Parts: sequence; structure tokens; C-alpha cells
Amino acid sequence: MKNLKFSLLIYSLITVLLSGCAAKESAIKQQSKTFAKGADVSWLSQMEATGYKFYNDNGVEEDCLKILKDHGMNTIRLRTWVNPSDDRASGHCSKEVTVEMAVRAKKAGMRVMIDFHYSDSWADPGKQKKPAAWEGHDFNQLLQDVYTYTFDVMSALKAAGVDPEWVQVGNETPGGMIYPEGSTANWPQLAQLINKGYDAIKAVSKDSKVILHVDQGNNNARFRNWFDNAKANGAKYDVIGLSYYPYWLEGNPDYTLSVNDLGNNLLDMASRYGKEVMVVEVGGEDNKEQNTYDMLIAVQEKVRAVPNGRGLGVLYWEPQGARSWSKYGLSTWENDGKPTKALKAFLSK
Repeated sequence: MKNLKFSLLIYSLITVLLSGCAAKESAIKQQSKTFAKGADVSWLSQMEATGYKFYNDNGVEEDCLKILKDHGMNTIRLRTWVNPSDDRASGHCSKEVTVEMAVRAKKAGMRVMIDFHYSDSWADPGKQKKPAAWEGHDFNQLLQDVYTYTFDVMSALKAAGVDPEWVQVGNETPGGMIYPEGSTANWPQLAQLINKGYDAIKAVSKDSKVILHVDQGNNNARFRNWFDNAKANGAKYDVIGLSYYPYWLEGNPDYTLSVNDLGNNLLDMASRYGKEVMVVEVGGEDNKEQNTYDMLIAVQEKVRAVPNGRGLGVLYWEPQGARSWSKYGLSTWENDGKPTKALKAFLSK
């Protein structure tokens, strides 16, 4: 009888454990199906370090992440730089700060995206300067640099209990990254650098989805050219990431003149390459609240319209980056420390 009771006890324990595992797996799958609405808040630690205070809609001081979450956001994106300075405008995004912010986002119940710039400072269409510590390295060493650095940051995140849902290899890379070796003038080398980042990410967190990111999300020719080359050269990735800033487009910045092109490009990318797509950066104008609100509603609709759930979400770039602190005019924050009406667009279904 004792043996029977013991066996029944063991059976019950195993059943409970398996049930818990199944529930966790189900929760993870459900989260991955949830539309991502979020923000890159990489300035946040700097803003707080300089004493900036955030206030909710009622004027009560509150944690910025809670304010964002209360406005419908469920995802936080964080850029990471190799050896950044402590400069107010161009520092702070070190591995240590990235891990600290990622842990904070997870504790707040947010999903996490990591954005590797592979630079000591801003990497974007205008500049892709390699880290100072990598200067003078031959191409084989650069490949190892990318792998080692990516693996190190991903391992630090994992050790802190964070497995990012998405990870970018490069930031806004229409001309490539880690110049000059990783320029699109030499696609075979660029693809190798991308793949080293991809391999390092998957070695640490196999379920993290790897994003390749190009700007001007409404420009289909730009995207076809870039991702055709990526395919031809064997670049590995899971998601096509797009930026969409009507303000920075040539000519009239009225979003109504380009948002349909964005929608068509999203559809084409998903169909042409069989990949998921995501607007990983979007921005309006802080002094045009209604226009920015309307634009965000329209962008979310375009992403949701991608068939088979391949439109993953929309992330605003530095919504909390108030002009009074950053001199940046495309946030969704008032000078009094409160969010503008535009942020409420993420409360839409």
C-alpha cells in the first residue's frame, strides 16, 4: 500500500509539473501572437539620471514604463552600443545599462527587443562607424568581433533572466553596417557579418527572432533591392524591420501621402520573402498631436492588415524623449513631463 501511495504521489507531482510547463509554453505562444505595441526608450536611463520627472495624464509623478503600459504599450526596445561615452545625447547605452533596462522592462510585464548598432554611438543611414576597439582589425577578426560581442551581451541578458523576443542585427542599414567592410558595396562580406550576429543570438536564445532593419518603410524599391541582395548572399534573419517617419521624407511630410505605400510595402515584403514584418521605428511631431495620433492609428492598421498574422507590431521611437530634454521634436511628450494625446493611439484595438 505504501508503494502504491508513493507511486500515486510521484504521478501527481509529475502531472502538476507537466501541466505547469504546458501552461508556460501556452503563455509564451499566446504572447508571440499578441500584436506588439511599444517604444524604444533608450534615452530613459539618461533622462532619469539628469533628474527628469515623468507624470501621468493626471499630473501625478510616475514611472515612465508604467505610463507607457497604461497607454497600451506592451513592448520595450533598447539600443546597445559597444563602448559608449557618458555624453548626455550620445551615451549610456552600454551592455550594463541595456541589461539593467531590460530587466526593468521585464519586471514591468513588457516584452523586450534589443537593437545592436555595432558602433560606439549612433548607427543609421548617415553613419555606420565601427567601434573604436575594432579599428584596424582584418575582416576575419571583425567577424569574430561581431560574434563575441553579440554573444556576450545576449549571455548577460540571459544570466539576468531576460530572453529578448526580438533582436536586431544592425540599425537602419540601407548602406550596410560596420563600414567600410560591411558596406552594401560588398554584399558577400555584409552577409557574413549579419550571419555572425544571427548565429551568436541563436546560440544563446534560439527562440529570439532576428530582425534586419531598413529605413523609409514606404519605399518599396529600396526594400526590394536590399532584401533581394540579402537573399542572394545568404543573409539569415526572421523578421523584416521598417522605419517610418513621414517628417523625414522628401517633399510633403503629410503621412496620408505615404502611408498607403507603407502598407503596400509591408504586404510585398511578407509575400515576396515569406517573412514576418514589423515597424520597429515610427515617429510623428510633438506639436501636431492629432496628426500624430491619426498617423499611428493608420500605421497600426496597415501592419495588422498583413495576412496570416505576419504583421507583428508597431514601436514608437523615444516617445518619452521630450523636446525640453532632448531637443528632439518627434516625441509624444509635453514639456510639462506628461504624454500628449498622440500616445493614446496605442490604446486602440
